[in-house]
Amino acid sequence: MEDQNQEPEQQINVELSEDIAEGTYANLAMIAHSNSEFILDFIRMMPGVPKAKVKARIIITPEHAVRLLNALKDNIRKFEAAHGSISEPTEDGSNFNFPLSFGGPGGEA
Repeated sequence: MEDQNQEPEQQINVELSEDIAEGTYANLAMIAHSNSEFILDFIRMMPGVPKAKVKARIIITPEHAVRLLNALKDNIRKFEAAHGSISEPTEDGSNFNFPLSFGGPGGEA
């Protein structure tokens, strides 16, 4: 029997513009927080360039941060079930696999 007091589930129509749908590549994230929000900076580091640029900043509530964490855990579990374990860097960074080059021949002047 259906619960008469339960509200119907609300659907949200999400619009995705073409420029946002292309995405922005980031290979580093920095996270900070205050008592009321979490700030996620997504950064692109380029090999041989000492300066990195924040490509996107997302500010979310602590409650949304927990939802994001749970969603990431669920997606990582599904990814690893399909593709195998994702290796984590060791404390000394010895198996940190940050690309120092993007492959292909080196540039010449």
